[in-house]
Amino acid sequence: MTALPRGETPGPSADDDRDATASAAAEDLEPGGPAGLPAPPPEDAAPAAGTAEADGPDGQDAGGAPDGAGETEDADTDTGGTDAGSAADGSPAGGDAGASASAAEAELAAQRELRARIEQRKAEKGGTIEAGGKLSGTAADLLAAVRAVESGTSSGTAFFDSPAPAPRRPAPEPAPAPRPAAGPGPVRPARVAAPETVAAVRAVLAEGGAPEALAARVAALLGETAADGLREDPWQLLSVPGVRPEQADGFARALLGAECGPGDERRTVALVGWVLQRAALQGHTALDAAEVRAALAEHAVPAPEEAVRHAIAEGAVLVFHDGADEDEGGAGEEVAEQDAEPVPVLLGLDRYALAEESLADGLARLARSGPDARWRDAPPTDLTRAVAEHGLVAHTGGEAARGEAVALAGAARGLGLRAAVAAYTENGRRRLDADVPAYTLTGLLSGPGGPDRDEDGALALDLLVVLDAPQLDVETAAMLVEALPDGCRLVLSGDPGVLWSAGAGRVFADVLAARACPQVASRTPDPGPIGELVSGIGIGELVPVEAPGKEVVIVPVRDAGEAVHRTVQLVADSVPRAFGVPAEETRVITVGHGGSAGTRALNAALKQRLNPGPGRFGGFDPGDRVAYAPAPGRTVPGTVLSADAEGLHLECEGERVLVPKDRVETALRHGWALTAHQAVGMRWPAAVVVLPGDAAGALDRAWVYTAFGRGERHLSVVHGVDQALPRAVSESLPRPRTTRLRALLESLLAAPEE
Repeated sequence: MTALPRGETPGPSADDDRDATASAAAEDLEPGGPAGLPAPPPEDAAPAAGTAEADGPDGQDAGGAPDGAGETEDADTDTGGTDAGSAADGSPAGGDAGASASAAEAELAAQRELRARIEQRKAEKGGTIEAGGKLSGTAADLLAAVRAVESGTSSGTAFFDSPAPAPRRPAPEPAPAPRPAAGPGPVRPARVAAPETVAAVRAVLAEGGAPEALAARVAALLGETAADGLREDPWQLLSVPGVRPEQADGFARALLGAECGPGDERRTVALVGWVLQRAALQGHTALDAAEVRAALAEHAVPAPEEAVRHAIAEGAVLVFHDGADEDEGGAGEEVAEQDAEPVPVLLGLDRYALAEESLADGLARLARSGPDARWRDAPPTDLTRAVAEHGLVAHTGGEAARGEAVALAGAARGLGLRAAVAAYTENGRRRLDADVPAYTLTGLLSGPGGPDRDEDGALALDLLVVLDAPQLDVETAAMLVEALPDGCRLVLSGDPGVLWSAGAGRVFADVLAARACPQVASRTPDPGPIGELVSGIGIGELVPVEAPGKEVVIVPVRDAGEAVHRTVQLVADSVPRAFGVPAEETRVITVGHGGSAGTRALNAALKQRLNPGPGRFGGFDPGDRVAYAPAPGRTVPGTVLSADAEGLHLECEGERVLVPKDRVETALRHGWALTAHQAVGMRWPAAVVVLPGDAAGALDRAWVYTAFGRGERHLSVVHGVDQALPRAVSESLPRPRTTRLRALLESLLAAPEE
């Protein structure tokens, strides 16, 4: 693997004469070292000051971060400046009013429909999930996408009223292919609390010493009786993302005085829900009861076991005895037969349990679909043969393998079948080179912008190919499968090596592990030096690659300050000069938002160089690159156009978007630099991956694999982690997630069909 002198691409740079005597190439290390990477920095090189706030266990972002769901960074945003109503350029912005429809609202509408369908299916089945009585006052299932104060946000959305779903019917006879659509259209507005409700909540918050700025969020979460509910149970404040137990305890003491204590049942119920929601931010759909009890003990709950029993009885959580008959008590005890290993007892929130149950039912329904004679004249490939015989197929491979899945959709259309392709991001959809209807997952599910629907509300499709399948969380996947008619073929296609979903679950990995369907592995390798490098990482090897065109460049740095300097130089000067890739088509990928070389520090330096300005509108100026979170767990890159009293006007992947001024602080970050979790599902002509020394402990194979694969033509690695990089590739696997989907699928598919 080749490297450039001190981080430069070929050609002189006037502001870097001081580095002219630096080494001209990286040295290959001896066997056992990080093959193909430069020699480690001098022993006396100082590490970066501070500790990087790294991507969390499974790529979820805290609070208002554009990731939207769970990376372990704090919730500070790249904002600042003046009144949100003042225009960035001093003039009103143009654009039509329809552009203000938020993708978040589309996802909320789709979630409402899913909730109703799942509840109906649960009632019809008689319930295979054991629940207690009514839901507790913590309103755990009413979490919404709002800014986190210190911790992560939920990856899902709230329960809202929705009409009853139409019954499913078999797919109709083949019809002409559905029309392509640009994206989601207008949807119903998100729920907003009445002013009088907000005022009443504000008064209660002020009485308890809590920030009055939380009033609108609390009112939206808890509804019209929020003020009375808070007085009766102050720990309901824990249902607001970002509020920590110690803050809720202080609020409760101020309102209740001597009446409250660490063992108060209202407190313990809220804490159980909070622990499980925190676990969901790390990707778990359930948690071992022993872990929940341990977490309660850390928060001074005097009788954790009894607290868990009470939370189950109150219906705040569900209990699962996977692999064993459930006892009547549901108390969270491990169950074991004589001379047998104990069976772990799992606890979960209703929202994820219902989604996993519905998803397992839907996947099993598709998997049991028999052969389809309409495919007999299809081109004889591994994929077409699998789809001809089975309703559910898994397809694995790298970036180049996407073409195989898209070709399958083209073959289906050639047979007169209705076929469509769905990608995780708009960036991914636009990169498809195919004459088939292609949508984002949001556009597919959110109504007017998606494919046609039949008279019963199901997608009018005979084949759906879902790319980027590892990014499916259980709630999105449940919506997707619920929308498919009987007889439709579903192909889940993706790269198992990339980071898992931002939301709870690991759907693609569970489907593969359960062997719920045929698995077709692509034999098409990713091309070029970048493809070769990434393929090696995928099997745990950091191999040297030949890069005669400087497709891969290693830039050794000593500390975070130098890492920031080199990154700005690469984006603004070296890469555009050497490869003709403008700065706006290069993305910087780093480990976290915080730290001395996190996204905040890098974006500040990149803004100063590429688009300096005062940040007159909430810290942003026209021309700024931004990362916009239309919904939790989703990131859309964009550019600031202008601002007015309504909010900030963006251009996002060719679409005009209005971000209301009250969401600017929570939904936007500057976007020249992203985390790998924000960048998953997207690629750019050039990528600069920054690995400062203080981020070494946050690296694992999936993170490196994902980050290094974001560049199409060029990859620069600003490398300051020494031996931590090869160790991460060879030894550090993603942290496991606790889910139930695999067990549910195995049980359903093993049972005889009724």
